[in-house]
Amino acid sequence: MLFTLGAILGITAPAPADGVQAGGDVHVAQTLGDRDLTVIIRRVAEVPGPVHVDVVTHAGSPPGEITLTARAAGAGTSTAKVVLGATPGFYSGVVRVDRPGPWELAVDEATIPFVVPALVSSPWENATYGGFIAAGVLLFVALLLAVFGKPGLAIVPSAGMIAAIAVGVTAALLSPSIPPVAAPGTQLDPTYDNVNDPYQRTSTTDFSRPPVNLVPAVKGGDLVLNLTDGSSGRPVDDLLVHDSAFVHLVVVSPAGHLRHLHPIRTAPGEYRARLRDAEQGTHAIAAEIARRGGGVQLLRSSVEVSGTATAQANDGRAALATEIREAGRPSTIRADFGERDLQPWLGMLGHMIVVGPISGNAVNAPILAHVHSMIPPTPGLPDKPDESVAAYGPDVPFTYSFPLPGKYLVWVQAERDYSIVTVPAVVDVPAPKGVSEK
Repeated sequence: MLFTLGAILGITAPAPADGVQAGGDVHVAQTLGDRDLTVIIRRVAEVPGPVHVDVVTHAGSPPGEITLTARAAGAGTSTAKVVLGATPGFYSGVVRVDRPGPWELAVDEATIPFVVPALVSSPWENATYGGFIAAGVLLFVALLLAVFGKPGLAIVPSAGMIAAIAVGVTAALLSPSIPPVAAPGTQLDPTYDNVNDPYQRTSTTDFSRPPVNLVPAVKGGDLVLNLTDGSSGRPVDDLLVHDSAFVHLVVVSPAGHLRHLHPIRTAPGEYRARLRDAEQGTHAIAAEIARRGGGVQLLRSSVEVSGTATAQANDGRAALATEIREAGRPSTIRADFGERDLQPWLGMLGHMIVVGPISGNAVNAPILAHVHSMIPPTPGLPDKPDESVAAYGPDVPFTYSFPLPGKYLVWVQAERDYSIVTVPAVVDVPAPKGVSEK
């Protein structure tokens, strides 16, 4: 009866919890000591149950053993050892979770917050199914009364059946137009209660949060980032995974050497990354983050490094073709890597870092941008490929409007053989016609 009514009316029941519990793999890039890793927390299928974790190593990452630990407040911990080989690629481990809610995956000293979802039906889904089930029960009661010779009494359940069908149909028809609630962890801080009941009432109507302050420091060879709330000064511990990382950190040395790092979370509001072979001087830094309720933010600063290494240069190779137009108009930079064997990195085909106009040290450059080259849809390949797919390229195009005229430092990055190839370039951007440079 329920199926027939739905088919006749063209009603499709809403998906459970409007995607809140659909979940998905969490990809997080991590610069863990001397290792450049991508940690993939696979979608949790059932609770209690296993959480499959893939650790992707990149070229230059030393082999060895790391420890995975899943933990949550009030829950027992689950630990697994993963042995990373000398060959870059995927290495797997399994930990277990026993309840939905906010969890934390520790990868050695790094900690990655994640949410284990619960299967929760939306109120309108309950109304849809409840209305049709009630209608079926009332129809059965009305038929029994009619069979036993009490047609007068059958009027009451018949009227109730009509009302129940009206409720079910109305809920089914209106449900597609009702906006879904935000998944816990996107706008609201996830808790055990709101993960298990995302439709509970909340007094919060303004989910926005203040900007973030960045205070960098160098400690024992590590660049330490302290993130504080711009209003309260308290540590910021509500970063979201944005383009497969909590923090995209760009460090430009005095000689113009680029580092694109992904600091690990070591404490609330504290992130750190290893500065290998650092040269002495003032380094420009920029941290791109996405804060819960605060959107994407770019935090810029500088830090003094007392390194002893000689000046380095990015030496990746690719043929660059540029069509540089005057400031304010779209320019095109296209990198040809020669072979169709590029892998996705951070969910993209390629990345381009732009710093300028340059006048001395990059610290003084007013513009710093992070531009993406998207993965093109390719027949026969997955819509959201991971680093195991090496079938893209050789062309990696970028489009960017340089805001100001002058000389810019540009770095194009792509992944091949689990190695990040960084190709440097210098771009001269002319002033718009009729406007003189100052």
